[in-house]
Amino acid sequence: MINITLKQLAEWVDCEIEPQYLDVEIKGVTIDSRHIQKGQLFIPFKGENVDGHQYSEQALNDGASATFFQKNSTMTAPSTGPVIYVEDTLIALQQLAKAYLQHVAPTVIAVTGSNGKTTTKDMLENVLSGKFRVQKTQGNYNNEIGMPLTILELKEDTEVSILEMGMSGFHEIELLSNIAQPDFAVITNIGESHMQDLGSREGIAKAKFEIVTGLKADGYFIYDGDEPLLQPHVETLSTAHQVSVGLSPSNDMQCQMVTHHDDGITFTVNGDVTYRIPILGEHNMRNATIAITVGRIMGLTDEQIQQQFTELKLTGMRMQKFMTPNGAIVINDAYNASPTSMKAAIDTLSHMKGDRILVLGDVLELGDQSRQLHASVGAYLEGKGINQLYTYGEGAMDIHEKGKSFVQEAIHFDKKDKLIRYMTSIVGQHSVVLVKASRGMHLEEVVEALVQAE
Repeated sequence: MINITLKQLAEWVDCEIEPQYLDVEIKGVTIDSRHIQKGQLFIPFKGENVDGHQYSEQALNDGASATFFQKNSTMTAPSTGPVIYVEDTLIALQQLAKAYLQHVAPTVIAVTGSNGKTTTKDMLENVLSGKFRVQKTQGNYNNEIGMPLTILELKEDTEVSILEMGMSGFHEIELLSNIAQPDFAVITNIGESHMQDLGSREGIAKAKFEIVTGLKADGYFIYDGDEPLLQPHVETLSTAHQVSVGLSPSNDMQCQMVTHHDDGITFTVNGDVTYRIPILGEHNMRNATIAITVGRIMGLTDEQIQQQFTELKLTGMRMQKFMTPNGAIVINDAYNASPTSMKAAIDTLSHMKGDRILVLGDVLELGDQSRQLHASVGAYLEGKGINQLYTYGEGAMDIHEKGKSFVQEAIHFDKKDKLIRYMTSIVGQHSVVLVKASRGMHLEEVVEALVQAE
């Protein structure tokens, strides 16, 4: 993590510090005054309901080495101790992170996309950690506050920094890319997430493409080559190397399925190299191919990459496979969802052996197209061999209505506890259950009930 003097900080950040404090050292940063660790820099923000500046003095008393303090704050600045006066504490945090990243100077891999950001980030870490010292974004620290905090946690000997970039509107990824100045910019795909804010998939593609804003001139742009909405933007990129990844033969890195296994998939890249990953879902083939692409560019052999894949583990609630006490298989993919990722989950379940049971909840933030997009998930069930469909939530009613004719049994539940009671009563030894919904639906509770059922 960052460990510098305030003199060094003053060279990196637009600020004012009293001269007697310039030799003070900070070790790490925090925005939470409740969990101050000795030596940290406390960074307060003015929120809608709470102004963090009111906790600056207490933070110093609790062991913080220094505190940022916004010049126009209506709060009283601490009377003693190192106070770093800045125009805007968020901008100061971002300036500090950008400078520290340049100081550490790792290879920076920036990852965005409507689906698969975290999975691709995990795969990149898995592949590259066999040769390099790698640090990645933890959890959902992928916004204008979280990403700078992630950067400031980097060890000084970090060789590769993998930064996930999220957004809900235009210019957010542009800001993050300018901070990160990546060597690799990755777009996994364009889905429907944030349709409510961006209006259309075209708008989503435009917002995601902002990731190239800070891309180094000799950097690499790796993207979903099967997505037509990206092509007009790609054509405007003249300096960076471009690598398209996808199923179409026109892609630079074409991936093709070979076999579905009970515990993963086997696929080929450009028809001549075969890989196996211990992760379910054909959609993960493209994510893995992105990691393979970066790995090759950074000097790893195909044999080294495959060896790393044997130890691949994903962040929780992403195609996690469990066994129930009565022998059923339950796949927890409930971390998040979009119509696109739900269809991918349906494809995954369709290749599995047993009584195929699909449990789906609402996809949130779809805006005016919510009913149409939920219905498209139901329609996708046609011919997929799913035996039972159980849905929960207002939006998922449209999945139920459109999909019920394509399954043997379909029931919509208006209460989660009713869904859980029913599921625990019908799941048997030969059942294969896949659970998916937006994070806000908390459908992992269904998984937990099934796995713990006696």
